[in-house]
Amino acid sequence: MAAFSGLGFGLSLIVAIGAQNAFVLRQGVRGQHVFPVIAVCAVSDIVLIAVGVAGFGTVVESFPAVVTVARYAGAAFLLGYALLAARRALGSSTLIAEAGASVALGASVLTCLALTWLNPHVYLDTVVLLGSFASTYATPDRWFLAAGAMVASVVWFLTLGYGARRLRPLFARPGAWRVLDSLIAVVMLALALGLLLG
Repeated sequence: MAAFSGLGFGLSLIVAIGAQNAFVLRQGVRGQHVFPVIAVCAVSDIVLIAVGVAGFGTVVESFPAVVTVARYAGAAFLLGYALLAARRALGSSTLIAEAGASVALGASVLTCLALTWLNPHVYLDTVVLLGSFASTYATPDRWFLAAGAMVASVVWFLTLGYGARRLRPLFARPGAWRVLDSLIAVVMLALALGLLLG
């Protein structure tokens, strides 16, 4: 029963339009480095869930400076990413062509790591919120809950990353890349402003 609670709770936290999901969707549509990006997201979530369930959420709450530093670093990164997406959306046909161009594996993985680990919402949601929820369960059950949340994360990222390939015919048109990059720019800007405004 705890595993199903974890599955549902994990999905409720992760299934939202955010920086990480937008990046996975974009990589999935492009068909570039999809598995490594999914692996980075899923493994990161598994680590953060384990840390939260182990009780480190209280440590994060005890040191708010850590969250503050992550907040400003994350906001700066998201603003930069929003500007790049806006540049692609508003740019010339060359920039639109670049939207579907190949990006190095290392650059994709580093971007994914930054979008994941520089986002303070990841710590608040996965470590603090999920950790607090797990603490209401007895010790054996809380790890079943954690396993359910981990499965939710893996299933979600696999579905998002590989499901996005169904959108490829749509993105054969340059205008579709403009729309996607415009949406990504708006989401990233909104998230960055949300972080800056607290």
